[in-house]
Amino acid sequence: MNFKNAKTIKVAQLRTLLENKEPVHILDVRPKEEREEWNIPESEFVDIYSKLKAGEKKLFSNMNFHQNVPVVTLCAAGKTSMIAMEQLRENGIEAYSLEGGMREWTTAWNSAKTKDSLETTVMQIRRTGKGCLSYLLENNSEAIVIDASLDTEVYTSIAKKNNWKIKYVVDTHIHADHFSRGKQLADATNAIFLLPNQDLVNYKFQPIIDGTLLNFGKATLKAIHTPGHTHESYSYLVNNESLFSGDTLFTGGVGRPDLKATLDLAQQKAGLLYQSLQKLLAFENSLTVYPGHISNPVAFDEKLICNTLGDIKKNVKILELNENDFINNLLKKIPETPPNYETIVKLNLKGRTDGANLIDLEAGANRCAIS
Repeated sequence: MNFKNAKTIKVAQLRTLLENKEPVHILDVRPKEEREEWNIPESEFVDIYSKLKAGEKKLFSNMNFHQNVPVVTLCAAGKTSMIAMEQLRENGIEAYSLEGGMREWTTAWNSAKTKDSLETTVMQIRRTGKGCLSYLLENNSEAIVIDASLDTEVYTSIAKKNNWKIKYVVDTHIHADHFSRGKQLADATNAIFLLPNQDLVNYKFQPIIDGTLLNFGKATLKAIHTPGHTHESYSYLVNNESLFSGDTLFTGGVGRPDLKATLDLAQQKAGLLYQSLQKLLAFENSLTVYPGHISNPVAFDEKLICNTLGDIKKNVKILELNENDFINNLLKKIPETPPNYETIVKLNLKGRTDGANLIDLEAGANRCAIS
């Protein structure tokens, strides 16, 4: 790997290396607490940040590096990693600094896929630097995209490569941790754009109501109103085999009911969430649940982030509680508020970015789940 003698490597280039399983050694030189909040799973941590900042030299002299395997240094924004890269090059090692660091890595993605009994392709598209999970479902060359969170080209290029026609674009709810690319994707593909029925957004969409059916190929998506995380939250059941649960139910927890809510409203939303979960828990244990987010970085391992409803019932203990205990337990465990969520919600209500820097707005760990 040699990028025309450049000293840096772009996020898209590193993403391609990891996706193609090409050998690369990623060195994370950030402070330990930043590493623990979010990281690249394929990276190795070296606790030398303060020494690099202090100008100490020969910090890699005791490390062994494989010959002919390039090293990519990583920090928060791509500055300290440049210092590390220079030291490595002084030792004769082919090294590059990741442009923009973890800040830019929020746009990186990978995927995993499977097929159900009706030959419906379920492709999970994961923002490994953010934890957002979107889905591209296909049957007989007709496709639906759920919760598009990446640039429209990601979805259109996959569809074009496979000769799929994107027929519908839907969201599970109005998101607070990322700008939805659903409207832009629908515009780019002439797909039908659907949102849960509400009067919050100020652009045109086709409303989803409880029981709405969308047919694509020989497959069917059924909309199930599951309020709680937000009042307009929906889950989508496909072929009675797969449940796309948005931020209502996760493989290791449930959605948070508190954003922009007073204590009374949070209690009310937690009660709604409990009732919604009871609705979902009544399905067959064999149902596969695909969540809308994950609270950990996603490795380039092509392993789907999902679980059977039966296993989730066994593993997520809060689901065993009665309604009062569920509400009280939930309100005690509310995680830190996501950064910039109010700004992101406003953009999603407008359906446009208004020139906002999405890299900055969407940075930070995912905090949608409560376990």
